[in-house]
Amino acid sequence: MADHIANHAPAPLGGKLVTPVTLFLGVLALIAGVIALIRFIFGLGAVTNMSDGYSLGIWIVYDVVIGSGLACGGYVMALLVYIFNKGEYHPLVRPALLASLLGYTLAGVSVMMDMGRYWNAWHMFWPGYAQFNSVLFEVAACITFYILVMWIEFSPVFLDRIGLGWVKKKLSRWMFFFIALGVLLPTMHQSSLGSMLVIFGGKVNPLWQSGFMLPLEYLLSAVLLGFSAVVVEATLVSIGFKRPMETPLLAKLAQLMWGVLLVYLLVRIGGLIQRDAIGSAFHFTSENLSFWVEMISFILPLLMLARPSDRRNPGKLFGAAVLLILGAFMLRINGYLVGFHNGEGWHYFPALPELMLTVGLVAFEVLAYIVLVKFLPVLPALPKPSAV
Repeated sequence: MADHIANHAPAPLGGKLVTPVTLFLGVLALIAGVIALIRFIFGLGAVTNMSDGYSLGIWIVYDVVIGSGLACGGYVMALLVYIFNKGEYHPLVRPALLASLLGYTLAGVSVMMDMGRYWNAWHMFWPGYAQFNSVLFEVAACITFYILVMWIEFSPVFLDRIGLGWVKKKLSRWMFFFIALGVLLPTMHQSSLGSMLVIFGGKVNPLWQSGFMLPLEYLLSAVLLGFSAVVVEATLVSIGFKRPMETPLLAKLAQLMWGVLLVYLLVRIGGLIQRDAIGSAFHFTSENLSFWVEMISFILPLLMLARPSDRRNPGKLFGAAVLLILGAFMLRINGYLVGFHNGEGWHYFPALPELMLTVGLVAFEVLAYIVLVKFLPVLPALPKPSAV
């Protein structure tokens, strides 16, 4: 059945918009909106526990460092389909691109929440203010341009819908350029998220301070996040909208995911051994516990998907993808928060409004995805039942 789905052009899903699920997501998004309003009126201190010692709180770490990695589904699918010419994965491109578009756009929005003087955000791109030798500038610029590129890449989906097919035809002549940018920009900023930890130096625990290897570790983990997000999204769409599973395609994707995971673990564990940091992981501390949660979350999927038959098992595939998301989540949380120390007297744990805003942004992303697949041709159309 999955092969039959793959052979059908995308079509709007249709159906009711107001359901218990969408209402629940809407309430969470509304709560986040209220918290955001309080933040913009009364400042960061009114809703966060951030301080001079911990200026990168859960908003930046989750919404940007983690969220942008989770939104790499469009990036990895573009790599496969347009760079490596694996056209068989094309049915997964639009859903993955939509999820990436929403994830990155909300990451950009959340950056505004995290800026003390958000009204000066334009300074980042103005030559008189911009710090072109800054890693953070490179991350901000690449993410901003990538959001614009993804909106352009996704535009053919809705141009026909609003009667601008002629714009779509003209844009198609230049789409190869935007696709190339859509591969280059995430490669740059995902690796640079690792480079940001390099400049933190000894403030980062040796278990996560791998120096010049950090950009590679973060890029590989972003690719794993992208693959995992595609698997999880495709599985939840199949269950939530009562569609057949696209198991054959996902099983092939899992083979690539397994190979990247093997390379990542060799790089990660090899770096720990090379800098003689692995021994410190066996002392009983909260940081080490967090480290082992991270490592086990990467190692278990390697075992779970070792055999081809395992990759064709939807349950194992979904479980392995969830574990990989947890592992990459912990890698980033550990590097930026758990394993980061800015000296005595500084402590940080996110306030309830910080957590609720983050949850609300995720809820809004899921809600927007549901609404858009119902109105726009994103998912492949289901084959019509044969007449008896």
